[in-house]
Amino acid sequence: MKIKKGMILAAGLGTRMQEITKNLPKPLIKIGKYNLLERSIGLLENHGVNNLVINTHYLKEDIKKFIKDKNYNIQILISEEEELLDTGGGILKATQSFDDDPFIAINPDTIWSINYENELKSLEQFYFKCKNPSILLVDKLQSFDTSFKGDFSISNNNLIERREFNQFIFTGLQILNKSAFNNTKNKIFSMNQVWDELIASKKLYGIKSEQKFIHLNTKDTYEKIKELKIID
Repeated sequence: MKIKKGMILAAGLGTRMQEITKNLPKPLIKIGKYNLLERSIGLLENHGVNNLVINTHYLKEDIKKFIKDKNYNIQILISEEEELLDTGGGILKATQSFDDDPFIAINPDTIWSINYENELKSLEQFYFKCKNPSILLVDKLQSFDTSFKGDFSISNNNLIERREFNQFIFTGLQILNKSAFNNTKNKIFSMNQVWDELIASKKLYGIKSEQKFIHLNTKDTYEKIKELKIID
């Protein structure tokens, strides 16, 4: 089976990237030949996603213009947020039309490259095997930014846990379905709330990425990433 639906989180303010994001939404920051949003769309499109929704808020007209000018061959809808709904609220609002079908949710802050295509395929296969929300993790020792403290731990049977010390970072790639939000009553909420509920009920799984994890989160990190001279 192939997942045909996807969602990209692009509503954030990018406050840690000022002055760069003063007049440019973070998803449109260019790394190498492509900007962050292009990389995310490319990964999903190459995987076979043909029904994509992108949430927007900050400088949303710039993102909408970029999508229109690119004239992608897949259906792309825009979910506008009048107020920021946080990660969980943004995903839930944007995917209202997805019914119970699984979808891929992606954070464009990670520098997604062609090397992630096979890992997305593996995550998809694992999702259909475990039939529960599944996330892609990476060992924090593989992170370009060494300040990450770790989000999760993972058991031998791929169940996700939170411990006192966690070795793995969330890459920004996950496969969900609407049932993951069944216990959520709020409009504005973080995915951490959803993940913690899934962990408590032993319904959150994950696999490990083997890629060098490059994540754009601060202006200083941006300057260091530019020095890598990434070539696609």
